[in-house]
Amino acid sequence: AELQLMKEQAEEAGVGVLMGYNKNVCKYVRKTREFADTVPGSHVTFVSNNAYENTPESLGECFERNAEGMLKNMAIHELALLVSFYDVSVDNIESVTADKEFSSMQTLAGPSGTEFTDFDKIKFTIKTKTGKEVSVAADRCGGTDSYATVTDTNGEEVFRYWMPDEEDKIAVEKLQAKYPTAMPYFFTQDPDYVTVKERVAKHTVTGEEAEGVATIGVAVETLRVAEYLTPLLMEQLKD
Repeated sequence: AELQLMKEQAEEAGVGVLMGYNKNVCKYVRKTREFADTVPGSHVTFVSNNAYENTPESLGECFERNAEGMLKNMAIHELALLVSFYDVSVDNIESVTADKEFSSMQTLAGPSGTEFTDFDKIKFTIKTKTGKEVSVAADRCGGTDSYATVTDTNGEEVFRYWMPDEEDKIAVEKLQAKYPTAMPYFFTQDPDYVTVKERVAKHTVTGEEAEGVATIGVAVETLRVAEYLTPLLMEQLKD
């Protein structure tokens, strides 16, 4: 509601608002989308990983600190990709199917003793009314790297691109040495946030479009999608 109000106020004032969804400008996202365009009938899956320990204590702390839930927290960047590039919106979703073999939902106590129910990992496929299909997977305990895959019409994987790639790993190692206590995924996403800031700064100075950077309209719809998907996917995992 607050973000929607901000969007309306910005529109009334004629002010553009840009958002920091870093994966919209990621190298691995761009290369995956470009490759998928060369494969008729291809299917893209975006995979996001965090490096929490797979223990009740670690995940319970995670669930409490990120009480808005995985889809409005960790996986919000992937949902922003779907809204930005795959015509996904609440009104345009035809179906959502959870991958029950991959997915897991737990109820765990956080440090305060309060219990929270959330996904520790989730994978799902969205089909839109306009004929697009795309998948997202997110795993709190999957490691530090994110990636995307392209499969052909036979379901065979024909492309995979990682974040970070070999070039970016050099910078990641330097940042790890400089900031040893920071969360590992901060380092892998560092160059993308630099890109977001550079494009927004250039847009502010020159008025040139900030290519790929999400608008507040994308952000509002992304949150709507997250709120729509969460209870739906939780219900599917209960079955």
